[in-house]
Amino acid sequence: MNDTPPKPPHGTPPVSPAGADGPPVETLRPVAHLELKAAALLLFTLALIVGSGLYLLYARGAFEPTQTLILTADDSEGVVVGMDMTFSGFPIGRVRRIELADSGNARILVDVPRKDAHWLRASSVFTLVRGLVGGTNIRAYSGILTDDPLPDGAVRPVLRGDATAEIPQLMATARELLTNLNALTAPDAALGNSLANVKTLTDRLNGPGGALGVLMGNEADAKRIITTLERTNTLLARLDGMAARADRQVLGSEGNKDALVPEVRATVAQLNGLLADTRASVKKVDAVLVEAQAVGANAREATNDLGALRAEVESNLRKVESLVNEINRKWPFARDTELKLP
Repeated sequence: MNDTPPKPPHGTPPVSPAGADGPPVETLRPVAHLELKAAALLLFTLALIVGSGLYLLYARGAFEPTQTLILTADDSEGVVVGMDMTFSGFPIGRVRRIELADSGNARILVDVPRKDAHWLRASSVFTLVRGLVGGTNIRAYSGILTDDPLPDGAVRPVLRGDATAEIPQLMATARELLTNLNALTAPDAALGNSLANVKTLTDRLNGPGGALGVLMGNEADAKRIITTLERTNTLLARLDGMAARADRQVLGSEGNKDALVPEVRATVAQLNGLLADTRASVKKVDAVLVEAQAVGANAREATNDLGALRAEVESNLRKVESLVNEINRKWPFARDTELKLP
């Protein structure tokens, strides 16, 4: 018989022969180039860490070209290295160092990237604001963007705006306001007296006399005013009635035979008729006179005709005179009753 043990399959760790008192023991095969692989892994890890650090520095703008801005303040409380300086809410710079100047003021060195430096002008204003809630903020304001750019290494003062510094003033103002309010609401204050007077005035307005009683001062005078107004209304009503009757008397209405204007109109119409007759008679007289002057032989006959015509004219004139007298009697016009013959 062959006592040689069989070979294990490929890739199977060798197995030592069984001992006299226990199972066989497995032995590990050594890894080739183990030290080289471990060094490569360490180098890769180190390169990854260094690359991450460089990327973070790049993302934070460590490799960007910057210019320095120096802000001076009498107190740098709340300012820390790495704080952003904002413009319109966007960070355009970062605090690099804080140092104490020889004059005792704080110098805040801010690195501003070149690509954002065009927002800072020679007329820019910088503020250091401390709010009641939140940290300290450094802000830049550029009102005129057409001014000269801010040079590198420029030194600018920073304006402080501390909200907590106004708390004592606010408390004093609030205390004064409460004092004034207590003085206004006191029982013997002028405001209470004014409100009492207003209440009294409102009660009198709602009373019997109303606003008239308030204006006159007492109820008796208000009653006199009301009585006077009633009498005035009565008098106006009577005047309206008198005016209506005068209109009816003068202008007339249907069925009113005593109206003056219609009678005057009728009389004027009659007068116009008489005047027309007189005008015709005068024309006849003129014709007769012309005929008398032209024909001398018929003077006696023309004289007789002239006498008749004159008698007719005088009769018409007497009618006109009686008609004028009747008009003057019915209508109170001018009293000049003189009648001039042509």
